[in-house]
Amino acid sequence: MHEGGMFRETFTRGLWKNLPPFRLTLGLCPSLAVSTTAENALGMGLSTTFVLVFACLFISLLRRTIPGTVRLASFILIVATMGAIVEILLKAFFFPLSVALGIYIPLIVVNCIILGRAEAFASKNPPSLSLLDGLGVGLGFTTSLTLIGSIREILGAGQWFGVSVFPGWFEPLAFMAQAPGGFLALGLVLGLMNWISRKRGEVFVQG
Repeated sequence: MHEGGMFRETFTRGLWKNLPPFRLTLGLCPSLAVSTTAENALGMGLSTTFVLVFACLFISLLRRTIPGTVRLASFILIVATMGAIVEILLKAFFFPLSVALGIYIPLIVVNCIILGRAEAFASKNPPSLSLLDGLGVGLGFTTSLTLIGSIREILGAGQWFGVSVFPGWFEPLAFMAQAPGGFLALGLVLGLMNWISRKRGEVFVQG
């Protein structure tokens, strides 16, 4: 595969083939916990993308110098540094969003998506590919969260990004803003993706 094709494949893989949480089944806790609204879901997704991109970049840059015996500890330290930067930026410039996301911003440090891509890809590939892999998976995660959050907010509150989308007679489905609604939205999207994959005859091998 030529270089351009490799870059494209690495980036687009995270948008469908390795799409979290539906393909990798990772990051389910924030997917269900913070996706009560589209705004919260988008904020969480972009925060995770920031950490994922820069953590993968620095891990790739340092991959030849990090001793194998402290590999995971070093990865967590790098991810924690990026997570702290995101938390500071959110509190400084997007304080209401920071409050809404709560403990899930610090918990980005132990997000399985980030540690998984660091171990499976960034620690074995050059910085350019690792950055693209992190960006693709991060944007895929952001899209997934925002879609789940949109479904829950539209059906659970009759709004989308805080703007009413239904006439006054619409009665919101209150359970969509609760835990059962998160599982239902996740299942609906996952079922649709599986149906599309079967129609296209796709076979997925994670990488």
